[in-house]
Amino acid sequence: MANYTMNTVDSFIITGFDHLQNQKFLGFLILTAYMLILLVNSINLCIISTNRHLHKPMYILICNLAVVDIIFSSSCSTTMISVLLAEIKTVSYHSCISRTFFAHLGDVTECLALTLMAIDRLIAIRLPLRYQSIVTNSRILLFIFLTWLAGFAVIGYLISVVDNVPYCQPVIRYVFCNYVSMMRAACVGAEPYFFISTMISVGPICGLLPFILCTYVVMAYSVSKLSNNASKKQLINTCLSHIIVLFSYYAPKLVSVFLTRLIVGMTLTDRNTIFIVPSLVSPLINPAVYCTRTKEIRKRLANVFMRKTIVPNHLKISTLDLGPI
Repeated sequence: MANYTMNTVDSFIITGFDHLQNQKFLGFLILTAYMLILLVNSINLCIISTNRHLHKPMYILICNLAVVDIIFSSSCSTTMISVLLAEIKTVSYHSCISRTFFAHLGDVTECLALTLMAIDRLIAIRLPLRYQSIVTNSRILLFIFLTWLAGFAVIGYLISVVDNVPYCQPVIRYVFCNYVSMMRAACVGAEPYFFISTMISVGPICGLLPFILCTYVVMAYSVSKLSNNASKKQLINTCLSHIIVLFSYYAPKLVSVFLTRLIVGMTLTDRNTIFIVPSLVSPLINPAVYCTRTKEIRKRLANVFMRKTIVPNHLKISTLDLGPI
């Protein structure tokens, strides 16, 4: 092992799809999902950023989540699309390590983003009269900045580990570049290094997820005490949106962590499937949920289409009265 120098390979060959049939069809499905992720997240970002009435803490958090989803899905999907549709299986070392960085950065920051959103909803329901004084735009932006700073620090350390091990085989048997796939291509015993990635994966499940679930228990108790049925229904709809988003992210993650760590004898196809699903499910569901279940965003979308379809002159005044989009 002493004869190897660091980074003895200039590029990697992605071989995770080699044993599959109908690769073009799978590539088309991934491409379709990725385009939908970009489209719906971009719609959310455009609607919120261009309308000053939506420059509120909750919508800033939705924008943050949309940015995270775009980064997370782009770092994974672009590699798979390139391999399956363009049949370009070679990825340069620096490209692979940068995609690994952004994939794990998106993963970590999404955990933190969902935690911030849960705290925001808890304060809104428990302290509605003090909400605007406690949760301000500047404070939300500060906390978002801190989550990204924490993500850069944690993943920066992870990438420094990847970048300082010697590589002696230019083959990645997985479907895209990540920490696990690169460590398996290294000329070292990979198992000791997996402890770091396991802690980063299990940490949010054992720490952040129970905390978020506790906030929803408190919110459910608060909602049950309301006497106004209209307010109760509105709060339930708001919480339900967040629960769907939370489930879409943590369910694949729980399956991924427990199956890969607890079940012995999984095939390479099984492991690759577990890697693909989290990279597409959550980024696709999150924006769709907020587009369909958030009243203000639905209203803005309706206004856009109404403005395009209204032609008669006697309706132009009422259309202008709808306010800026």
